Amino acid sequence: MALMPKRVKHRKEFRRTSRVNRDATKGNFVAYGDYGLQSLESAWITARQLEAGRIAAQHFSKRQGKLFIRVFPDKPVSKKPLETRMGKGKADVDYWAARVKRGTMLFEMAGVSESFARQTMVRVAMKMPVQCRFVTRRVSV
Repeated sequence: MALMPKRVKHRKEFRRTSRVNRDATKGNFVAYGDYGLQSLESAWITARQLEAGRIAAQHFSKRQGKLFIRVFPDKPVSKKPLETRMGKGKADVDYWAARVKRGTMLFEMAGVSESFARQTMVRVAMKMPVQCRFVTRRVSV
């Protein structure tokens, strides 16, 4: 089942233009796990893409360790059906998307070795519509 909010204040949202050259200031470091997958581009990631990444990770890892999904699809995106004339109001919600800025942590993993986490995250990155990189937790002094 794809991720989506239980309830929202407004069913439909404006599209809003994305600010391309902005980096993430929140959620841009490994917080819950030991290893993470960080986005290198800004984009909307759909709930289906996140679910595909989750399934790929769980299938490869055979449920070893713990997987954390750090983004949530909370933006409703509407789309008119094909071959529909203009007008007649705004279309119904087609899918839910997560707004991801450059540098946002998408997935995290804990309880596994670095080489195993890297192999898992490579498979997850294949499912994402953005370029990603594998990162580890920073050691604080």
